[in-house]
Order: sequence, then C-alpha cells, then structure tokens
Amino acid sequence: MEAKNVTTTVTEFVLLGLTQSHKLQYCLYVIFFVIYALTWLLNFTIMATVAVDHQLHTPMYFLLANLAFLDVSDSSVNTPKLLSGLLSQHKVISFNQCFLQMFFFHFIAGALAFLLLVMMVDRYVAICEPLRYRAIMSWRTCTGLVAAAWLGGFLHSLTQTGLLLQLPFCGPNVLDNFYCDIPQVIKLACTDTRMAKLQMVFNSGVILISLFVILILSYIVILLKIRTCITEGKRKALSTCGTQITAVSLIFIPCILTYAQPYKKSPGDKVASVVFTVVTPMLSPMIYTLRNTEMKKAIRRTLRKIFLSAGKQKPEWTVDPKSSKPVFP
Repeated sequence: MEAKNVTTTVTEFVLLGLTQSHKLQYCLYVIFFVIYALTWLLNFTIMATVAVDHQLHTPMYFLLANLAFLDVSDSSVNTPKLLSGLLSQHKVISFNQCFLQMFFFHFIAGALAFLLLVMMVDRYVAICEPLRYRAIMSWRTCTGLVAAAWLGGFLHSLTQTGLLLQLPFCGPNVLDNFYCDIPQVIKLACTDTRMAKLQMVFNSGVILISLFVILILSYIVILLKIRTCITEGKRKALSTCGTQITAVSLIFIPCILTYAQPYKKSPGDKVASVVFTVVTPMLSPMIYTLRNTEMKKAIRRTLRKIFLSAGKQKPEWTVDPKSSKPVFP
C-alpha cells in the first residue's frame, strides 16, 4: 500500500509487520499465539492463586500479583495486533487507535519498570533488614509504592504522547513495525523532529538507563550481603538474585537500545520489539514467581481444593433403592 499524498492530513497508518513472507507469517502466528496463550495462563494462575490463598497475603506476593497483571496487560496491548497482522494483508491502524496504543503501552511498561524498582526495594529490606521487614514494608507502604509506580507510568506515558500529539502528520504514513511506537511514528512528522527526539530520549532513554543502573547496583549490594552475612539458604538466594538480574536485563536492555538511540535504525529493532512486548511477559512469571517454592505449593493447594470441591459436589438427583425412581433433593 502506498503512502498518502504529502498534502493530506494522516488519518491512518500502514503497518509493514514483521515479514512479507506468507509461509513465515503462518509459522510466526502459531509461535506467537502459543506464547500469548501461555502468558495469559501463567500470569492469571499467579493472580488467582495470590487472591484465593490467604498464606500469600504478604507484601512480596502482592507485588508479584501486580507484576503478573502488568505483564498480561503489557502483552495484550500489542500482541493481538501482531497476530491479526500475520493473518491479514490489510495492516492498517487509525490515527486515534495508534495513539491510544502508544499511550497504554507506555503507561503499562512505565508502571512495570517502576514496579521492578519497588520489588527490588522489598527484596533489599527482606535480606538486609529482616528484623525490621514487617515494620518497613507495611501494607500501607506497599500499596503506596505500587500506586506511585502506576502514577509514574501514567505521567511518563502522558508526557510522551502529549508531546507527540503536538507534531503535524501530513506526509508518509507507513510504519516499519507491527505496532505503533514513538520512535517510528515520530519520524513521520512533517516538521523538524530533532527536539522531539531529544525529549523522547530524556523521557524514555534516560529514565530506563537510570532505573537499570539502580537495579543492577542494588542487586550487586544484595548479592554481597548474601555472600557475607547469610548462611542458611545462601545458594537459593544467590540463584534467585541471579535469575532476577537476568529478567531485569531482558526487560531493560532491548528498551534502552530502542529508545536511547533515536537517530539510529538497526535491523534488530523489530527483534527487540518482539522481545519486550511478546516474549518477556511470558518469561517474567517463570523467573520471578513460578520458581518460588511457596508459590508452587500454593498453586497445588488451590488446584487440590478445586478438584476436591468438584468431586464432592452433590448430584442433582439420586435413585431410591426401593422404588428405583429418581429422587430430587
């Protein structure tokens, strides 16, 4: 599909998608559909288990349930559009839908980034100040930190999309990606975008790099504390921190490569987009939650209750042994 004439105000954008090969599109559709289904299954299982199991009503699992909700929300913003685009040759998104997609994507992704910082604080207090953990990480503090993470994501997204809405779009309308995102859309504005790109770098790139550095340094401090002060469960604690550093790297590094380099287009941009919009929301519950022994026990308890309650359910009717007639309760 050709781009619109330069004298026409853009009302829709054309998405080129991941590939133009039909065979590869069908293959990718199956792969990404399975990943999306697993993302929903794993994260919904975590949220439901934390909600129904009273033993998990603690700050740590409250944060993990919030992470699961953000993961499934983050994946649901862009993955359905990716799946529909792989089966359709008409990959078009309206102007308003495009900006709504960008707003919710950066809102949820921003909240998720700040929530990871809150989760690191929770682990730091639990390991470095175990005797004061309950006093420091009270429910009031915990809910306040989570609310601050959501507010941070909202303000970040509002700033990004608000700045972008001020730009005029009257020329090309083809986006070389499978969803609308600021680095691609900003290049289509029919005006000088150097200042807008610098604002994007400051609002996304600098924030991402700052959070990533803070998280890595904090995990290094936690690892040193574990090695020097903790005797029981040292190997498990080291393994948990190591996997969480891996998860943080998977989330932040592709995002930094995307948003901190506005003037550079790389062949790996689409791969990075797939990693942090489709793959990471599926891997995150495996790394943060499902490796947790208490969570696995809680899932088994919940499933056992469901199956036992289903097995003990009273039948709608029974048979009278004398008359052989059905008896309804």
